[in-house]
Amino acid sequence: MKRIGFIGAGNMAEALVKGLLSSDGFTKDRIIMSDVMQDRLDLMSSLYGVEVTKKNPEVVKFSDFVVLAVKPNLIGRVMNEISDYLIPTKILISIAAGISTASIMRNDKKMKVVRVMPNSPALVLAGASTLYCVSSVTQEERKDVKRIFDSVGITYIVENEELLDTVTGLSGSGPAFVAIFIEALADGGVKMGLPRKMAMRLAAQTVYGTARMVLDGGIHPAELKDRVSSPSGTTIEGITELEVRGFRGVVITAVEAAVRRSKELSKEEKI
Repeated sequence: MKRIGFIGAGNMAEALVKGLLSSDGFTKDRIIMSDVMQDRLDLMSSLYGVEVTKKNPEVVKFSDFVVLAVKPNLIGRVMNEISDYLIPTKILISIAAGISTASIMRNDKKMKVVRVMPNSPALVLAGASTLYCVSSVTQEERKDVKRIFDSVGITYIVENEELLDTVTGLSGSGPAFVAIFIEALADGGVKMGLPRKMAMRLAAQTVYGTARMVLDGGIHPAELKDRVSSPSGTTIEGITELEVRGFRGVVITAVEAAVRRSKELSKEEKI
């Protein structure tokens, strides 16, 4: 059975540990985590029973897969600590936004690196992750990495690393856009007389249920919209207002803006 280590024991690392332990193939004795915060390590040990350490090289020596789950500005320091232990059989997985595989591999072009863009719903095992693997990562190794992120949601693999900027703008920033929509939907309910708590739960459940119909039922959003829109009814009246005010276009341009900013940050980031 493969072993996996996490350098950094923050929320995303915890989400992955939770997902792995709830799936087939990983047990707590195959997982190790490191962090600078002893309180965080104590919590991971008590909650999940995994091995913990404050020494990053120990994580690398133990693991077949090493997940870099630290802030982008810490990647350089961590790489200096662990690079001597990254033998060719180990897979390095970075979830640091904006840090390219070329930057990570700058001192070792033979390193096996996977760059991942996960998103925040992974914290509730409903995430969307996209992977880019350098050419030295084998097909079997790609499948193994995909299984790790499948444990917290759905996963795609892309062959063009630049697409990760687009993924950042869509699924990375998307939860914030959806959260604003849920809040606005609830505000509409409050404006028209509903209690705040009731309106918020109705709005959130409506978004959740609609997403399930698209994902699980395979229903195209346009078809779903048509099913709900009765002739001269309430829904088509509301849709007309959304179209008049440019709702669809605003969402598209919001994604475009987020993608542009992601590309800018990718050029700015140095390790």
